[in-house]
Amino acid sequence: MICLIKLVVFDLDNVIIDGEAIDEIGKLANVQNEIVEITAKTMNGDLDFETSIKERVKLLKGVSVEDIKKISNDIKIMKGAKKTIKTLKKEGYLIAIISGSFDLIANPLKDKLDVDFLFTNTLIEDDGKLTGEVEGSLVKSAKSDVLKELIKEQNISLEETVAIGDGANDISMLEISGLSIAFNAKPTVKEVADVIIEEKDLNKVLELINKYSSDKEITNENVSENVSTLPDETVELTEKVSVNVSTLPDEKKPNSNKSKSDKKKSKRKRKKLPETGFIPANDFVEVLKQKNEHEQQILEIADARDEFNKISREQRILRNKLNNDLKEILNSAIDLKNKRNKANEEVEKYKKLRSEVNNEIKNLDFSSGRKDMLKIKKEIEKIDKTVETNVLDIKKENQLVKKANDLRKQLNEFKEDQKVKAVADKLKADSEKYHLKVVELSENAQEYHEKMLKSFKKTDKIRKKADEAHESFVKAKNGASDKHESFKMVLSNIHIINAKLSSFQGNRRDESRESSSKHNKEEKQEAEGIFDGFKHGKKLTTVELLLLQKHNIG
Repeated sequence: MICLIKLVVFDLDNVIIDGEAIDEIGKLANVQNEIVEITAKTMNGDLDFETSIKERVKLLKGVSVEDIKKISNDIKIMKGAKKTIKTLKKEGYLIAIISGSFDLIANPLKDKLDVDFLFTNTLIEDDGKLTGEVEGSLVKSAKSDVLKELIKEQNISLEETVAIGDGANDISMLEISGLSIAFNAKPTVKEVADVIIEEKDLNKVLELINKYSSDKEITNENVSENVSTLPDETVELTEKVSVNVSTLPDEKKPNSNKSKSDKKKSKRKRKKLPETGFIPANDFVEVLKQKNEHEQQILEIADARDEFNKISREQRILRNKLNNDLKEILNSAIDLKNKRNKANEEVEKYKKLRSEVNNEIKNLDFSSGRKDMLKIKKEIEKIDKTVETNVLDIKKENQLVKKANDLRKQLNEFKEDQKVKAVADKLKADSEKYHLKVVELSENAQEYHEKMLKSFKKTDKIRKKADEAHESFVKAKNGASDKHESFKMVLSNIHIINAKLSSFQGNRRDESRESSSKHNKEEKQEAEGIFDGFKHGKKLTTVELLLLQKHNIG
């Protein structure tokens, strides 16, 4: 099922603001160095957040609340934060900040940036001074718990969320979000994120969300029938696309003395890489060579995959544009068809009216004797023409002339009703009016029909181009998918190589410790021999005296 993004969740410190709020407050009490040290441990996952925040807040005891409010107005906002949030809001996204930071700093930012939801902790104050205590749902609860509660209230699924964070306490919400973004993050955060952004610029987040949303769109109506929009049109977001392979060694160092925090981290959900069966070399120099080769290889694969994705996006945009053009032309053709049909209906309507009027005229002529008068006139005209154009004997000609005269006398006896004549004239005028309407509407219907046929001919050409663009899109998408699989294979090998390098580092430390221990033992034995000589009257040099002092002999 394809889920479009509805909610975007930001951390506050080092994401919305360029720095740590508690560090800035710490400067007011001259304890910023102690706070920075504790913060660093927390962000790297070496200290749990509850312990960390309580220890840091204790150091703030006695700081003036008014002074904190003053610095909240001057605190530096991250580059691109205002534009990103404003644009996302305009496009209909809900915006939330979920942070272990403090309301004194965050509340003014909520109003300034027009954030929909804000979840932070509260610094306890007494008589305008901090007590060194803190309370709030994010002291003990994980950010994922707050996020789950929020989406439940807003009737949003986790797949419809984006989470952006930089520190270890963001991991819980990054792991459950539909799209997770590590923003200038610590190595432990990069391990779980879908995408890594190394620049301190939230415009990159905006670009990514817009791109991700457009890749997830499904065309509302497929007018070309055989062209479909595929659900996963790019593969760029399924792995850390901006991963910096040179940072991987530090992320995989084995540690036999794992803390509770380390054990928790080992249970976190990881996106598994494929097993390749790769076996690294046993020589340190050769392993370094393998690492360089694989890193170069993964960069080349990523470039090729990005090129495929670029072509895929271009062809998808072209295909969708052609499909939209096709839809517009089809709608126009359908509109012309409807107009033609309506004109034809009107033609039939006026034909029927014309026919009804003509029937009335015929009935009127018959009932008024007008029909008989016309018949006599025609008979007279026929006799006159025969007499004028044919050579007849006198007897035959006299008979015809007499018949014509008799008919004229009969015609003179008819008297046409003037009222009937007026009605007949009006009906004839109506018949002519209806006839002209039939001609006009028939011409309109023909014009609509010809335009409709031209529109349908256009759709054939556009549909062909749309099909070609779709084929190119599918080809590029499959190419990107193949390159991405290769990317994951090489990345898996790099992880193996990094683990091997870490083992070499561990072995060197063990060898160094063993060598140092052996050297100390030999030195001590030498010092004991020197002391025995001293007891038998041997004089000591300065170096020998220092050696005895080092090993506390004599």
